[in-house]
Amino acid sequence: MIYTALDTFYLTEEQLINSPSRKDGIDDVTETTLRIYGCDLIQESGILLRLPQAVMATGQVLFHRFYCKKSFARFNVKRVAASCVWLASKLEESPRKARQVLNVFHRMECRRENLPLEHLDTSSKKYVDLKADLIRTERHLLKEMGFICHVEHPHKFISNYLATLEAPAKLRQEAWNLANDSLRTTLCVRFKSEVVACGVVYAAARRFQVPLPENPPWWRAFDADKAGIDEVCRVLAHLYSLPKAQYIPVCKEGGSFATSNRSRDSAALPVSKEGLLDGQPVNEDNGTPGNQEAGKEGVMKASLDKLKDSKKSDDDSKSSMPSEGESKEEPGKTDHRIDAGGEKNKERERERGRDRERERDKERLKSRERDRGRESDREREREDFERDRDKSKERSHRSRDKGHSEKPKHHSSRDRDYQSYSSREKDRRRHH
Repeated sequence: MIYTALDTFYLTEEQLINSPSRKDGIDDVTETTLRIYGCDLIQESGILLRLPQAVMATGQVLFHRFYCKKSFARFNVKRVAASCVWLASKLEESPRKARQVLNVFHRMECRRENLPLEHLDTSSKKYVDLKADLIRTERHLLKEMGFICHVEHPHKFISNYLATLEAPAKLRQEAWNLANDSLRTTLCVRFKSEVVACGVVYAAARRFQVPLPENPPWWRAFDADKAGIDEVCRVLAHLYSLPKAQYIPVCKEGGSFATSNRSRDSAALPVSKEGLLDGQPVNEDNGTPGNQEAGKEGVMKASLDKLKDSKKSDDDSKSSMPSEGESKEEPGKTDHRIDAGGEKNKERERERGRDRERERDKERLKSRERDRGRESDREREREDFERDRDKSKERSHRSRDKGHSEKPKHHSSRDRDYQSYSSREKDRRRHH
């Protein structure tokens, strides 16, 4: 993950109260419920995708940051949660494919809404639309954050703080669980990680009734204040008092993974060149209904102008045509010509079809001849192999026969030598 020195994405409570969702008419309770619901989706999907906890924590922080600048009425919470998981997996160097993320969110939605579990076909138009929307939402995330996605979690401070305070080991798991639950709230965009870590350590110590040093106060050693710690504990207590978050459809466009509705951003509306030349302002981040109507009016004007231009061109072409006296023809002849032209076109299509069939037949014959040639080559190879094998057998037999025939010849030569020697001895005796 690429770390930067820019860690300034923190808002005040007043800025959170005046969020874009509030401006679109969404109340505090609905916004809080949708934030918790989106974080639950990210946590559950990370478990199903077998991702480390750092990926899920990063995805939840990106989720909260995005909805601090955008409204729940414009961007569906399910699609944004999926894009946050996909982006966080790449930031934390545990990437997952878009197909895997979409399959997991599709299955979760079917289970949550008691829908029949259907396989998400990757070759269907529904999958193509979902993947395109996933990529488009990821671009919106990166754009709103200025491509600065550095996230610092309170988890890495908890172990050091507890070791410094010499706290018992049972506080570590409790503080870790509280840190995970704090990511469902807006604490990650209100306080730094050090303050949140001190808050969860304090809450865990209060739950297990473990005393912490207060003279001097222990939180001063960790760059935290008592007001921030108390606010963290208050937000966590309020979180545990809420019921389980359910999906509330407040987005103008459908964002279901089980249906083929495609969420589109109003900034992606087509604007003609004529509308740009007329001086109409175009703002990508402005998604109010009034601006959408203005964009539609510009598109309508452009289309009307094109119709007028086409009518003028038709009139000019008619005026440039020769007069009726010069090019006057009988209606019967024109009908015959039209019929003849249609018949010719049909004949041409038939001829083309015949040519295609002939080419196919030729290709089939060629393929058959090739197959026959291959079979004949294989037979020849087999025959050659058998001939070579027979020849080798004959050679071996001949060599054995020669060996047997050479042995008696060798004995006969010895006999001849002995006979010649005996005859010589006889001659010598005679002379003597």
